[in-house]
Amino acid sequence: MRRFSRITVAGAATASLALALAACGGTSTSSSSSSSESGGEDKGLAIAYDVGGKGDQSFNDAAYAGLEQAQQEFGYQTEDVEPTEGETDADKQQRLESLAKQGYNPVVGVGYAYAAAIKGASEKFPDTTFGIVDDSTVEADNVADLVFSEEQASYLAGVAAAKTTKSNVVGFVGGVDIPLIHKFQAGFEQGVKDTNPDATVLSQYLTQTAEEGGFSSPDKGKTAAEGQIEKKADVVYAAAGLSGQGVIEAAAANEVWAIGVDSDQYKQEALAKYKDSILTSAMKDVAKAVFNLAKSVEDGKPETGIVKGDLKTGEVGLSESNPVFADNAELQTAIDTAKEKIISGEIQVKSS
Repeated sequence: MRRFSRITVAGAATASLALALAACGGTSTSSSSSSSESGGEDKGLAIAYDVGGKGDQSFNDAAYAGLEQAQQEFGYQTEDVEPTEGETDADKQQRLESLAKQGYNPVVGVGYAYAAAIKGASEKFPDTTFGIVDDSTVEADNVADLVFSEEQASYLAGVAAAKTTKSNVVGFVGGVDIPLIHKFQAGFEQGVKDTNPDATVLSQYLTQTAEEGGFSSPDKGKTAAEGQIEKKADVVYAAAGLSGQGVIEAAAANEVWAIGVDSDQYKQEALAKYKDSILTSAMKDVAKAVFNLAKSVEDGKPETGIVKGDLKTGEVGLSESNPVFADNAELQTAIDTAKEKIISGEIQVKSS
């Protein structure tokens, strides 16, 4: 356990921390009352968001849910920091170092874009545990690479789409054309084809780089989905962060199905008016991964190396919040069968 007081004192530390984070280009919100600065021994989990930031109803919000759980369970101070437009790796590294210097532990970069920053910051603060979500390239004794078998959940989404489509045309919208999102596409297409060989999958990427807004532009997602719907797609799966909101909006407007991603988007308050059009969501439990890392530090046994979540561990899968999906016995049987075959190794899901 941590050897420090849980007592927090509101006051000048709030301003000093805000100034430190502002200097590295970030903005922050605190999940509890601020504590006096005391060499960094009285603070807990901090996360630095990926593009789209808090409120994306997807990836970043899932990380924040993990932070909230840690704050509630351990009663310590937490911090979450927003990205800024056009920031460099040096900006990201300075943000992480500022959090570590303030005494936050662990410090998590939410997204593969933090790889270089995590590598640099972890070398400068060897006594701090760092985590990075969706990247497995950083090898250090104090870094946990929090990764997932997204292709497995996407395969199940493909099964759901193939069993639900009436037109035999379904769509995939990827935010950015990168290997991480290729995993979503590959799994989805394989799941569709294995279930319904006659189905056509229309696939499209919004941008080549994250800086072009592929993960943060609902308008781009909406336009892409509308194009696929015009070509008869009646189920559209989005792996596009905040841009997926536009895909869901287009699906609702055209009375077809959307499949969400990362979080259970049927339950997202910002998407409530579209929820009846969200068939299911291909989830990866970023919240659990972030919380588990915080717990490992709290327990004095920090996670390090590659920490992977998959169907077998229960950290990827499909949401069942929509009763239309959950109560469809034929569909659930098909999904359960596919899940069992993936876990047993009978089905090998492609990741590219």
